Amino acid sequence: MSRLDVNRSGEMEVFTRVVELGGFSTAARAFRMTPSAVSKLVARLEGRLGVRLINRSTRKLQLTPEGSAFYERALRILDEISAAEREAAIGATPSGLLRVNTSVPFGLRLLLPLLPDFAKRYPDIKVEVVLTDLVVDLLEERADVAIRVGLMRESRLLARKLGESRMVVVAAPDYLKERGTPKTPDDLADHNLLRFGFAKWENGWPFKISGETIAVMPSGNALVSDGEAMQHLAVAGMGLARLARFHVEADIKAGRLVPVLEAFNPGDIEPIHAVFVGHGGQLPARVRAFLDYLVETVRL
Repeated sequence: MSRLDVNRSGEMEVFTRVVELGGFSTAARAFRMTPSAVSKLVARLEGRLGVRLINRSTRKLQLTPEGSAFYERALRILDEISAAEREAAIGATPSGLLRVNTSVPFGLRLLLPLLPDFAKRYPDIKVEVVLTDLVVDLLEERADVAIRVGLMRESRLLARKLGESRMVVVAAPDYLKERGTPKTPDDLADHNLLRFGFAKWENGWPFKISGETIAVMPSGNALVSDGEAMQHLAVAGMGLARLARFHVEADIKAGRLVPVLEAFNPGDIEPIHAVFVGHGGQLPARVRAFLDYLVETVRL
């Protein structure tokens, strides 16, 4: 059977409704089909794929791991088909639901302040924003765009660079007044260095001394899960923190934080990218508009 003989989107739509409605009979009523026809369609889909998607019993249906993965991808594909049809019908005017996943610092300090203007420019786009410092799977989360801070890992995702931010070690004036300002990286042994509770800084804090880069492993009495928590603890005077400059720029200008050891700063940077899934180089108008807007307006 050739691909032209198979209604792939139709199969996906029936399969996803079976999952969402919890049975062949309820899905059959929704499509005005017989339960037998729906069951045969799903069985034909499984046969073509060569895997079982649903474990059937007299009481309920249960997705297999392969079925769960196929369900998530099918939802995404059906969303894209719907978006393509809407765009074709209205001349590709950006519209519809845009799901954005971003790190907490970037979201609070750069993205959220831009959204009112974006909404005025594209009133037909509804934005759903999730702030998290976890690296999420775009397909699993059904996100259109994710903002990634740091070096990009190899993946099939596409990316557009939004900029980069220099790293800086900072502390609150009250902390420095009480504990003293470190003059060299060796002085950090007498200070409380705030740490992340994950492997982000597994190689330590880098410093440049006489042309060579050394690493100081942070040792302190607090572990945090994200940069926003780190920034709050630093402003509260708990210890020294090493963060991207964009994250603490407002605090530095307001005098809430002070850069230290700048003479030893190696000048390393954190790149910031917007990553997204590309289907054959085609993007929904809402995604393309958002990416172009970020490139135009984000200033680091």
